[in-house]
Amino acid sequence: MPALLSIVIPTLNSAETINHTLLSLSEGITSGLIKELIISDGNSKDDIEKLSAEIGAVFIKGEKGRGKQLHRGAVQSSAKWIFFIHSDTILPLGWSQIFLEHMINQESAGYCKLSFDDTNIMAKIISFSANLRSNIFKLPYGDQGLLISKKLYNQVGGYPDLPLMEDVEIAKSLKKKIRLIPLTIKTSAYKYKRDGWFKRSMCNVIFLIKFKFGANPYKLAKSYYKN
Repeated sequence: MPALLSIVIPTLNSAETINHTLLSLSEGITSGLIKELIISDGNSKDDIEKLSAEIGAVFIKGEKGRGKQLHRGAVQSSAKWIFFIHSDTILPLGWSQIFLEHMINQESAGYCKLSFDDTNIMAKIISFSANLRSNIFKLPYGDQGLLISKKLYNQVGGYPDLPLMEDVEIAKSLKKKIRLIPLTIKTSAYKYKRDGWFKRSMCNVIFLIKFKFGANPYKLAKSYYKN
């Protein structure tokens, strides 16, 4: 496969959770699709820098904030396409071929269907709702991944410098230039199980509504990450 893809993973004390993500990316490395793996860290206090060196990843360290970290990773990337993935998300077998087909045949950005690493009925309801929202409004969240050409990324201005809702803002800027990739990725249900499925999901909805009605994203972030 041609080396078309840069992988960007934002991390914040993620050394213990990132291993499964890295393992799921390995087929893209062995097939030659992945040109580089970029770890964009927010001044973590764990061993993520050491881990990055061990696996041969490009390591960038700077001020925390997912929007900042994602954009720093994008600026550093050198491949024609970038895939942004969270450090607790797992790609299924066969993803590299599906991504390659998208990159060869599409100019639009792409996102994946969401699932959780949990069999709870609430996990199925919330993932169904997220996938329905994404399909109707073309408004995927960051845990659904984002595959985008560097050319298109630069055209829409990239990820904004926001501490929260950076995924919503870039999806809005893409408008009709984003589509579903026929692939389901799995993300961690840890925060939902910790906080309660209903409480966490309602919290996310409330924060989104507040953001859309003009609430200060920095004040929202302080409250959000306190939870």
